[in-house]
Amino acid sequence: MAPAGRPGAKKGILERLESGEVVIGDGSFLITLEKRGYVKAGLWTPEAVIEHPDAVRQLHMEFLRAGSNVMQTFTFSASEDNMESKWEDVNAAACDLAREVAGKGDALVAGGICQTSVYRYHKDEARIKKLFRLQLQVFVQKNVDFLIAEYFEYVEEAVWAVEVLKESDRPVAVTMCIGPEGDMHDLTPGECAVRLVKAGASIIGVNCRFGPETSLKTMKLMKEGLERAGLKAYLMVQPLVFHTPDCGKEGFVDLPEYPFGLEPRVATRWDIQKYAREAYNLGVRYIGGCCGFEPYHVRAIAEELAPERGFLPPASEKHGSWGSGLDMHTKPWVRARARREYWENLLPASGRPFCPSLSKPDD
Repeated sequence: MAPAGRPGAKKGILERLESGEVVIGDGSFLITLEKRGYVKAGLWTPEAVIEHPDAVRQLHMEFLRAGSNVMQTFTFSASEDNMESKWEDVNAAACDLAREVAGKGDALVAGGICQTSVYRYHKDEARIKKLFRLQLQVFVQKNVDFLIAEYFEYVEEAVWAVEVLKESDRPVAVTMCIGPEGDMHDLTPGECAVRLVKAGASIIGVNCRFGPETSLKTMKLMKEGLERAGLKAYLMVQPLVFHTPDCGKEGFVDLPEYPFGLEPRVATRWDIQKYAREAYNLGVRYIGGCCGFEPYHVRAIAEELAPERGFLPPASEKHGSWGSGLDMHTKPWVRARARREYWENLLPASGRPFCPSLSKPDD
């Protein structure tokens, strides 16, 4: 299958999903740019869109080449409560960078908001909605294609976010950072899904906090909740790239390795191909990644779902499917790895003989 850059005219997010098209999200910005020296861990605010726009632009470009259909604005935690006077300039600059890169391919721009630092301590609906509305005003001025409310621990706050974003005429997606146990108020994933759809979200799902396997378990529970309630929505999943079977309810933030020692947990590209196929089989049509997802992981999604999409991304021009590029290696035992069966059945070693396979989350 030959690589292709722009298959047909650009369509809106709901038009794509309604037609059955697979939409591929982007990947990690905060953790990836922290590793590259452009973002400081802690509050994880995205000043890099102003301080180092070339770094952000380059990462957008790499995700686009890898197959992403969505350039999400790098506006995580870029609300007034976290950034004070900087928030408006950061949101505007992030929109400009995302639009610039989206215009080079068949990608849409999504304006992104996330949970506030206020809700956990002061459940002031009016104040929290004002924070969301300020960001929304910038997104509308910059004419983003749709909106994403992501990374919510509490469905109540996520509902408030959806209600504000619905004040515009853009489609609204919402994802929670919860696992199979549900939100921090002990509402199940199914109950969360129902509330989000009733609030007006067209696309619902989960992002961050948990790895692919756990996130798909949560998505299954969300889907079942909607079915029981007789409701419908498009499904979206953007997990961590890290394996997290030992996480508690709070997800990877409770692991001793968070955030600076997570590399041994990184999924291989073959793990991500499996994730993409399982997500597709579950009925999810918006499939992407969150923290730790590098462009090659996004490319793995695009390559796994190339038969359904009908084309490969530009980044596949330099990548043989299932290791096929190894068939010209000088070593015969390496040439023998140029086949799907080898990589599908590989059990990769960590090379760390004194390390446990699982950790005990911090209390």
